[in-house]
Amino acid sequence: MTFVVTDNCIKCKYTDCVEVCPVDCFYEGPNFLVIHPDECIDCALCEPECPANAIFAEDEVPENQQAFIELNAELADVWPNITEKKDALPDAEEWDGVADKLEQLER
Repeated sequence: MTFVVTDNCIKCKYTDCVEVCPVDCFYEGPNFLVIHPDECIDCALCEPECPANAIFAEDEVPENQQAFIELNAELADVWPNITEKKDALPDAEEWDGVADKLEQLER
């Protein structure tokens, strides 16, 4: 099993989760993070660190967010690895909690 970054990370991109990952399985896009499913060891350290509550165990991803399972796998293969915490996006607080942000995802 793996953990999955979902909708609420889009346009927030808090990276608190990256800092605690023991296997460096996070990958960074312009306004979103993903977890590489083949690298995640299911340690669950990242989930409580996410200020946006955007990380779920694969079997607990909400029904309306199931597309993010495949999206994490797809984007982790093309985006660069991130291993250190960075500042969140400037307007992260404004976007935190906004629903249905998939159309805002920058690839």
